[in-house]
Amino acid sequence: MQIHQQAIRLRERKRGFHLITAEVMQALPQIASMRVGMLQVFIQHTSASLTINENADPTVRMDLEMYFNKAVPENDPDYRHDDEGPDDMPAHLKAAMLGSSVTVPIRNGRPAFGTWQGIYLCEHRNYGGSRDLVITAWGE
Repeated sequence: MQIHQQAIRLRERKRGFHLITAEVMQALPQIASMRVGMLQVFIQHTSASLTINENADPTVRMDLEMYFNKAVPENDPDYRHDDEGPDDMPAHLKAAMLGSSVTVPIRNGRPAFGTWQGIYLCEHRNYGGSRDLVITAWGE
């Protein structure tokens, strides 16, 4: 069994949903030597998240951003946590809804994504800054 792990820092991105599959794969080239295994990507933040979704049509990413902004609005008077601005608590809620990690099977040296799947960084802050990921692959 092989186990490989790499920490990376993603550049700052604007608020929205961003494909990061290529950056993840570049960070852990050892995946290519695995016949079978698992790939896990974990984000070390509470106001951004990860998900897997459509990797071809960018309007999917726009629609996801629109939906989450409607579902979790800013400036809700019931929020108590607003130290860092009106996007602070909504960012935490969106991150809790989507999650902090994704896991994908590895098959023949590549993640076994479906035809139209990719990994998204879901940036929920207006100015979230760079984001840290820990990428782990294990298998044989």
